[in-house]
This record gives sequence, structure tokens and C-alpha cells, in this order.
Amino acid sequence: MAVPQLQTKTGRLSEIARHVILPTGIVSTGWPAVRDTAADFGVTFDAWQDGAGRVILAKRADGSYACSIGGVVMSIPRQVGKTFLIGAIVFALCLLNPGLTVLWTAHRLRTADETFAKMQAFANRKKIKPHVAKVTVGSGDEEIKFHNDSRIMFGARERGFGRGFDDVDVEVFDEAQILTENAIDDMVPATNTAKNPLLIYTGTPPKPTDPSQVFTAKRADALNGDDGDTAYIEFSADRGCKLTDRKQWGKANPSFVSGRTPEAAMLRMIKNLSEESFVREGLGIWDEDDQKADIDQKVWAELEHVEEQRPSPVALAVQVSEDRQWTHIGLAGRRSDGLVHLQVIDSFQGTGGVAQRLGELQRKWQCGEIAIDPGGPSGSLMPALEAAKIATDPAWAREIAGADAAFLDAVKERTVRHASQPVLNISVRAARKQPTGKAWVWVSNEPGTDIAPLKAVTLALAQLAKGPTTQSYVPKRLR
Repeated sequence: MAVPQLQTKTGRLSEIARHVILPTGIVSTGWPAVRDTAADFGVTFDAWQDGAGRVILAKRADGSYACSIGGVVMSIPRQVGKTFLIGAIVFALCLLNPGLTVLWTAHRLRTADETFAKMQAFANRKKIKPHVAKVTVGSGDEEIKFHNDSRIMFGARERGFGRGFDDVDVEVFDEAQILTENAIDDMVPATNTAKNPLLIYTGTPPKPTDPSQVFTAKRADALNGDDGDTAYIEFSADRGCKLTDRKQWGKANPSFVSGRTPEAAMLRMIKNLSEESFVREGLGIWDEDDQKADIDQKVWAELEHVEEQRPSPVALAVQVSEDRQWTHIGLAGRRSDGLVHLQVIDSFQGTGGVAQRLGELQRKWQCGEIAIDPGGPSGSLMPALEAAKIATDPAWAREIAGADAAFLDAVKERTVRHASQPVLNISVRAARKQPTGKAWVWVSNEPGTDIAPLKAVTLALAQLAKGPTTQSYVPKRLR
């Protein structure tokens, strides 16, 4: 039943876009009501926008958005009209649903301000203005408030916007190619109490230096068919095409075909952007993934086991990220079936309070020495751990190489299980083998992606293999 919902006036969205990946269970869409409301305030849509709107607002049999869990992910070049489409959708939703709360975030303040200026123009439309109670202008406080108590708030993630909100119905993540797991952790919980939340991620293909782990992971999961709760839409030209090929412009930018995006706008981007930037931002072409993950992602996914386990004995390890922004505590525990449960049991910013937290966990689990890499960023923890009388087991270079190899063997041999934590999955996907002497160690192949979570559970697995010095205490739940 999902396919008919993609029908547009000129054909299916999948005939226009390069990729259209649908969530499962679609039986209807809230698009007609939104489209008709938008028409009331003078907005019409191109065929691609009509099809995308149907996907974004697709619903399951219980009336919930089909993308309520994983969100809608759109990789679309600049100058196509995605801000116009999302803006029209959220305005219509605000008018249709009294009390609706929308957070619209971009990474940069400049982008957030530009988007807010466009939405102010929406609010000043003749047929919308009577519905608007107040427009608040001020750095960090931009908001459009409606008479029916709906509101749209705008801000930049680089300024910390999005933290501390609750009961948010719609979250729009603009510039999603610059979106970290930390930002998601701060913002997504704001939708937990909403009756029917909707998450929308829009962006262009990331540069190698962009912290794009969230956007990249969501695209990979969608294209691999691993996510039935996410919609993915991508417009892009053919890889290796001529930059001035107008047919390729049309493939990447359906608004160029309709005439909404003028030729001058495309030529302006070619003139002012580097060739690499235009390929990504003007043509929507993702960089080729020349290196496949060294940890087989299909196998890793098959090792997911979310049922609560009571492993005994257990081993713990601590790992600080390269930028020292995060500390992760990994756990490895023997399950009743003989397999090993792996989990990042705790993650927190910075390194303050690590000794106290490790002491609490060591006493709670009654485990033996905590594994640590004193030759890396975690080495700075040693004085505080010694002062707190935390029993540790330092792992030096040769041991770390052996631990990394043992982890890879355990995955290949399917002797481990995990709870599919995003923080661990992302680090596993980014990990690559880097030769060191006659061995190799894990390093990150994605700039900005922290693989300390993987290193933490890897050391914990090696520590477990040594055999804990005492039998572990087993709490009701892993924390």
C-alpha cells in the first residue's frame, strides 16, 4: 500500500529522485490536509515536493507517522527548495494542530538566521498573518507564535540551541551533514512525551572533515535496507558527470527542471564554489566509500541482542576519546549461553569524576581490575585512579593490538552479542585497521567520529578473557 502514496502529478517520486527508501507499514499520509492548508495561504508545490510531502507525512495503521522513530532523511543539493517545502509543512501543521511545538535547528548561526528570515516572510503572507500572534526576534530567541498556541523556534546547534526542551512535536535538523551523536543525544529526548513526534533531517553530502556520523549512518542503514523506521530521499547527479551538463543539473535539482531554480543560480555556484564543493552541494554527489568497514556491518547487525542479560562474571574498561571530550566505560560479561555480552555501560563528557564513577561500578559489580590504555588519552586518568585506590590493569601497545585482533575474531566467529547502542554502532562502522609493526590497531577512518566506545568494549573483552579476580555481582538491569 506504500507505493500508491508516492504517486505525483507527473509520476512516482522514485522516478524523479535517485533514492527513495520507505519505512514499513505505510497505509496513509497526512499530506493532503497539509497541501490543502498550504494552498489556502497561497503555496503550491512542484511534483517532487508533492511526492516528498507524502513520504514525510506517511502514516501507519495506528495513525502514527511511519518515520516517527527513525525520522525522514533527505540528501538534497542547494537551491532545490527543501527549506520552502519543510517550511510550508511546519506552518500548515501548526495551523492544523493547536499547541504544536516545532524546533528548527541548523549547525551554524548564519544558516539559522537565514532560515528564520525566510520563515518570517512566510509569517507575513496575507493569509497567514492573521494566525500569527507574535514574531520574536533576537539572537537565540527567534520564535513564531500562533494564536492557537502552536510555535516554531529557531536556533543554531553551535550555540547550544535545542537542549532542555520537552514535549516537542517536530524537530527539523537543517545542515544534517554537520550533526553529531552528542547533539542528537541532547535534542531527540525532547520528543519523548509527544503523542506523534516527527524528526526531519535535511542536508547535502558531507565534506570529509564534517562531523557527519549521524547523517552518514542513517543513509547507510537506509540504503542497506537495515532500517524499517526511516525514510530516505536523495537527489543527485551521476558520479563523474560534467559540471556544466544541464541534464545532470536536472537529475540533481528537480526545481531546475521546473524553472524555479534559474540557470544563473547554478552558474553562480560553479563560479564561487570549489569543484569538490559544487559536486557535493550543487550536484548532491556523495564521496565514494573507497574503503569498506573492516568490521563486517552485516555480521555486526546480526549480533544484536536486546533482551536483558545477566552476565557473570564481568570485566570493565575505560577509554577517553582522542579530543578528550568524552569518556566511555565498556563492559564485557559472560552470558548463560557461553557467549559474551558487550555494552558501553556509561558515557559522559570530559574526564572529571571518572575515578568516582569507576569506583562505584567496581564495587557494584564486584569485578576485578579495570582495563586501561595508559599510553593513550586515558593515561592522564592514572594519578586520580591511583589516588582513589581503583584497581587497574594497564594494557600496553602489544596487548592493545592483541585485544583489537581478538575483538575482530570474536565478531567473525559470532561469539559476542551487543544491544545495538548508536554510540557503539557508529564507532564500529568508523573503525579501520592501521598497521603498527607486525600487528594493527583500531583507528577512526571518519574525521570527527569517536571510536573510543569501540576501544572501551574491546579492552573489556580482553580483560574478561584474562579471568576476573572475583565473581561479579549481578544487578537487575545493566546501567
